[in-house]
Amino acid sequence: MKLWGGRFTKPTNQLVDEYTASIRFDQKLATFDIQGSLAHVSMLAKCAIITNQEAELITDGLKKVATQIECGEAELTEANEDIHMNVEKLLIDQIGSVGGKLHTGRSRNDQVALDMRLYLRDALVTIATLLLELQQALVKQAEANLDTVLPGYTHLQRAQPVLFAHHMMAYVFMFQRDLERLTDSWKRVNRSPLGAGALAGTSFPIDRSFVADQLGFDAVSENSLDAVSDRDFVIEFLADASLVIMHLSRLSEELVQWSSAEFNFIELDDAFCTGSSMMPQKKNPDVPELVRGKTGRVFGHLMGMLTTLKGLPLAYNKDMQEDKEGMFDTVETLKGALALFAPMIETMNVHKDVMYQAVVKDYSNATDLADYLVGKDIPFREAHAIVGQTVLYSIEQSKYLLDLSLAEFKRFSKAIDEDIYDVLSAKAVVNARDVTGGTAKNRVEDQIKQARQFFEDHETWLQGKITLLKKLIVT
Repeated sequence: MKLWGGRFTKPTNQLVDEYTASIRFDQKLATFDIQGSLAHVSMLAKCAIITNQEAELITDGLKKVATQIECGEAELTEANEDIHMNVEKLLIDQIGSVGGKLHTGRSRNDQVALDMRLYLRDALVTIATLLLELQQALVKQAEANLDTVLPGYTHLQRAQPVLFAHHMMAYVFMFQRDLERLTDSWKRVNRSPLGAGALAGTSFPIDRSFVADQLGFDAVSENSLDAVSDRDFVIEFLADASLVIMHLSRLSEELVQWSSAEFNFIELDDAFCTGSSMMPQKKNPDVPELVRGKTGRVFGHLMGMLTTLKGLPLAYNKDMQEDKEGMFDTVETLKGALALFAPMIETMNVHKDVMYQAVVKDYSNATDLADYLVGKDIPFREAHAIVGQTVLYSIEQSKYLLDLSLAEFKRFSKAIDEDIYDVLSAKAVVNARDVTGGTAKNRVEDQIKQARQFFEDHETWLQGKITLLKKLIVT
């Protein structure tokens, strides 16, 4: 007999059990389900809804169930549908019928919403920690390459030289926005739905704020219908995760390109590459390739969740069982990618000379020649045309701008003098971009200092949240 089967006259069809059961995947919520139940039982005793003796029995039983599950000794079955009913059945088996009082004043609808929020809080802390480690690895590469110049690209065509450190810092600030989004979402995740019941609240004199405080929530959800039907916090996480992995995918694409023989700008450490079963010379950048490939599944989970919720009437519907697998998979996908990326970036070998040769053997200093002419009181549009003709001549002569003689320069503008060779050097071109956010060395150093302050702020935030979550550990 199902724990809810009192009004039914026949057992559930086995195919229905198999199709509707969620224990296969929602067992990930076991720890959080028990955390929530311990707080709930404490509140029931405080409000004299159950006796202190009953609360002690249930509390001890729940802790034993938690140990059984953690040690793999508990049998979780599809017959009991989900993690909530499995835990309750294990509890009743452990302490007898008094275990049936655990569910007083709550529904699986508010219970699962609570479990999801507890799970996601834990995931946010883990992912934020990993993001911070990746940012720190990028900053280390930036600090080690403050004098390394590489071509900057637009349209995948060489555009202007930049410092490799500047390029690394671009990703630091991308991931900084990701970190800010994830940490900001905490305040929307961190609201307790418990006490909303199935949809309308409960007739028992419960204390929702007590439970919220026990579990470290900032507040309770204000409306019971919204509390059980809301999965905005899941969608927000999936959207934030999509941005994180999109940024990882962009960096992955560059690592794949840069490590090819055609670029040869970097070499990834052997520990983060694989070989070929046929071609013994191969060293494949499988980690960034796979991260790039897994981006689609994270995007898919976001679209799937949006589509699931778009037509649902209030309040809870069985469709909402689809909220879990996509979220679980996204968490694991993101954690796996981030855990690999930080050490892969930190151990990456940067080929400084190759990057420099790429810069001096192109025309990416052409803009500086135009700016030089503007400094000689020539209108920019006129200067642009002069430089375009100079570049065309250089291409026809199989030369680069710095290969031209002063006489050749003067064929296009009498305003050009000997100092042009200093102006067009790679170092001068980079350091000429001495504006806030620019690629000049001192400006990149400013960016690194700014990032270091970000790190301190987020480390403080993380330590506070880690301390909170540790208080809730059951076993």
